[in-house]
Amino acid sequence: MANVQEQLWDRIDPYVAAEGIELDDIEILGGGQIVRVTIDAKEPLGIDLIAEISKGIGRLIEDDDPFTSSYTLEVSTPGLERRLKRVSHYAKSIGREVKLKTFAYVDGEKRHEGVLVSADEGGFTVDVDGSERKFRYKDVSSARTVFVWEKSPRPGKDA
Repeated sequence: MANVQEQLWDRIDPYVAAEGIELDDIEILGGGQIVRVTIDAKEPLGIDLIAEISKGIGRLIEDDDPFTSSYTLEVSTPGLERRLKRVSHYAKSIGREVKLKTFAYVDGEKRHEGVLVSADEGGFTVDVDGSERKFRYKDVSSARTVFVWEKSPRPGKDA
């Protein structure tokens, strides 16, 4: 499916880029039964625009028809808590709270939570309770941002 995924990326990326939208991810699940496309933009994407983009992506896929059977197309945005899979995902999330799991122990732990400090092609750094931990992407089994609910002061009360 990797070749199909690359083929779809090459077709879909220019289409969404022309709309001022970034192609964030493509996943092919269930042996090709589900095609999940994640798009992102600097401004929030409304449901009407997502529906319009979804129709366009559907037409592009149908033109190539890389699947032998029917499939379901899902088009969405990353949401408040996003999975970090690509270097670009990490780079866009610098300064945010993240949770990650590593295959092997790093500083005596496999689960890490802190603020993403930096990210480049070689890896990324997370500030965990004031201590910076460096990670290589290949050593991470899963990573995601964490949405932090900030409580607003009640009206008439001091913060």
